[in-house]
Formats: sequence, structure tokens, C-alpha cells
Amino acid sequence: MKMLFYAAKVYDKKSFGLILEQFPEIEIEYIDHELEPRTAALAKGYDAICAFVSANVGAETLQTLYDCGVKIVLMRCAGFNNVDVDKAKELGMIVKRVPGYSPESVAELAMGLALAVNRRLYKAYNKVRENDYSLKGLRGVNFYQKTAGIVGTGKIGAAMCRICRGFGMRVIAYDVYENPALKDFVEYVSLDELLAQSDLISLHCPLMDSTYHMINLENIKKMKDGVILVNTSRGALVDTNELIEGIRMRKFLGVGLDVYEEETGNVYEDRSDDIMEHSVTARLLAFPNVMITSHQGFYTMEALAAIAETTLQNLMDAKEGTRNGNDVA
Repeated sequence: MKMLFYAAKVYDKKSFGLILEQFPEIEIEYIDHELEPRTAALAKGYDAICAFVSANVGAETLQTLYDCGVKIVLMRCAGFNNVDVDKAKELGMIVKRVPGYSPESVAELAMGLALAVNRRLYKAYNKVRENDYSLKGLRGVNFYQKTAGIVGTGKIGAAMCRICRGFGMRVIAYDVYENPALKDFVEYVSLDELLAQSDLISLHCPLMDSTYHMINLENIKKMKDGVILVNTSRGALVDTNELIEGIRMRKFLGVGLDVYEEETGNVYEDRSDDIMEHSVTARLLAFPNVMITSHQGFYTMEALAAIAETTLQNLMDAKEGTRNGNDVA
């Protein structure tokens, strides 16, 4: 089985290389190019391709891949909102993903962001580096006995619930499907109740029509003053322009984002020399209570190993026609 690996980074080659010896039937070719309609033609002669959350796996891309003889699309991530699932089904292509590589890796980053924006750790670090030991601008709040509102209680959301419980927080949650494993310490409430009661709101739900821009100005106004908002899930869960308006209203104690709407052109690229004239991201970074990281929730040794192993097993299962719970199409 020959697989073309798009947008390969050094850590991808290392983590997949360590696991590949367990799958002698698979041959991988790594390329730097991102998957999009123009680069899909590079997959001619391959049985499968591997892409990430930043790829364009729309109808045109899928058609080109299919015309090149590719029958299997492997997403090395949990999200698949960038995949035209209906087109893949129409073409009879198999699409698989990695839904549960390491829930704790993302949940721990979410809590890290919450702590960082609460206690202004990024600001404190830079102040001390300049020999400024004053405490101006660094005051935060205790998380102990505060209320954490978790939106989405799948594997990552459940891990975040457990972390918040460990901090001595009251944990409430909103999800269409309630997780019975959490009910001994998590209270499920409506979204409006969660917005109104939470001191910390952390988003852990997929991006669908029903969740697109679920954090908008109308819902921001329902939140407590001084709330902390964290998003490590999908950028488009948050309407960025309306988030900026909410920040200007001084609604938030802090905002921590590992994902954001404008990230597609930025993810894992060094743009330090670019002038980003119309960047919404740059506007967000102008606020002292906002911290943005570069979609690194997955970036732990344990998660990378799990992503590699699951992706390669997905390929073997696809070859055998086995559905394993990771199927998108």
C-alpha cells in the first residue's frame, strides 16, 4: 500500500517512522505541499493520501484524487469539517480519521490556556525578563470553588471535566448527548444556563451547522462579566469579529485560543516577516487579556504516537474493508 503524506513536518516523519516498522505492508512518501485541488494531482499512483485539519479536502480535491486512482483518504486528526463527506460517499471513497488520539493532551492545553490568561503568565514572564518585578496587570482569580462550563463532553471534554474537578471547581456541561460516565460529578444544563453560570467556559465540540458561531455577541452578552473563554476545538465555533466586540465591552477576564477562524494560512508556518494588514488575528493579539497558540493541542509525544498508529491501522482496515469506528465516509 502506497500512501502520499501531505504537509509533512519533521515531527510527522519521526512519529510515523517509529511506528511504520509495525506495518511492513505500507510505504509512505512525505511531501511538504498542503493538500488542495492543485496538489491533489501529485497523488497519482498512490493508494491513499494522508492529510491534516488544515487541508482542503473539498469536492474538487476529492474528484482529482479519485481520478488519480486514490480510494482512501486518511485524516491524521479528529476534525473532518474540511472534508466534503457527501462528495466522498458519492465517489465511493473511504475516509477515516483519528477521533481519540490523546484527549488529555488537548484538555491539558485548554486548562493551561485558562491558567495563563487568568494569571497573565505570558505578561509576567516578559516583565521579569526585563527586570520589571511589579505586579501591575497580573491579578487573577481563584479557580477553586468557581464554576467551569464545558461545552461538549466527548473524550476531550470529559478529560477537561476531570481536570476542572481536580481544581475544586463545580463542573457543569452542555451536550446534546450526555456522558453517563461523568454524571457523578458533572451537572448537565442548557447552553443558556451554562453561559450564565460559568466563570470558565471551555469549548470541546465539533464544528457543525448547529455549532457554527455558537459563541456570538448574543451569547456573549449572556455570560458573566469577567468570564474566561477557552477554545481548543474548532475556530469557527467562535464568531471572531463578535468576540472582539465582546472583549471591547470588557466582558472577559481572559480569552485563550488554540484555534481561530483565520488560522488556515497560519498553521505551523513562520510568518514573522509578514505584514498582516487585514488580519483579525492581529487585532485579537492587540488585547492584553488574549493569548493565542498555534493549534498545538495535539502536540505531545503520546498524542503523536497515537495519531501515527491509528492512522496506519486505519489504512490497513480500509484495505480490508473493515469499519473500525473511525469512519467518516
